[in-house]
Amino acid sequence: MPDPIAVISLQQDTPELARAYEQLGVIQFNHGKLLLEPLALRSGERVLDVGTGTGRLAEFAAHLVGPKGHVVGIDPLESRIAIARLRQSTNLVFDTGRAEDLSRFAAGEFDVIYFNSVLHWIADKRTVLAEAQRVLRPGGRIGLTIQDPTAPHQSRLLLRRAVAESGLDAGRLTAHGVHAATDDELRALFDQTGFVDYRSELRTLVETHGSADELLGWSESSAFGNFLDGFSYAEGKRIRAAFAELVEAHRTPEGLKLARYLRYAFARKPD
Repeated sequence: MPDPIAVISLQQDTPELARAYEQLGVIQFNHGKLLLEPLALRSGERVLDVGTGTGRLAEFAAHLVGPKGHVVGIDPLESRIAIARLRQSTNLVFDTGRAEDLSRFAAGEFDVIYFNSVLHWIADKRTVLAEAQRVLRPGGRIGLTIQDPTAPHQSRLLLRRAVAESGLDAGRLTAHGVHAATDDELRALFDQTGFVDYRSELRTLVETHGSADELLGWSESSAFGNFLDGFSYAEGKRIRAAFAELVEAHRTPEGLKLARYLRYAFARKPD
């Protein structure tokens, strides 16, 4: 459930972070392709990508639905939508927008809606899912990936350890999964918002990073400015140095290998 002391700000994103996210975001793109597989997008379908970031996965979805289909990607961060718009085509458009308010879209407008590593940044999940249910056609499908509080990412555990080894309070960390949800919590939310055929699976995803700097860059850009927020510059420098030393223990010939855990959840709107 939401952490009452955690404050996730969308105002801290910058064009530099957006560019870093675009450069390093292939990790999340690969997670998203695994999300789209069970959704089985078909030619001619209309799809909504909520929290699209810089649009890489939406572009992939547009290829799946083909020229007769249509994909819309929305994200609240203007700097990321600016990059996403470079991907626009005849069947793919992007705009700024929030998951909690899909009022620009008509009821039953989409066949599929998905959220790729988005919902754990949002406290009011019930409103988000109710909006998703409204804009789906009868029988429409929904899919999402979300962090599960029972299985924190390996990098997050190492970060907490780095904070402690720097002589600081790890409880000051506010980013990375503060609004995660368990399977039971998700099932209840889907039931409350009128979805049926809920199913989910917690998956282990092993990521390879070239260096600690690359991993830190991904963490900072994916948290849109909230990474190590609340620590001073000097404290952050100590934490980063301690973190880099800790992750080196996970180096292999291919690079730094760390496990990330995501819950993949699916349901549909009743016919």
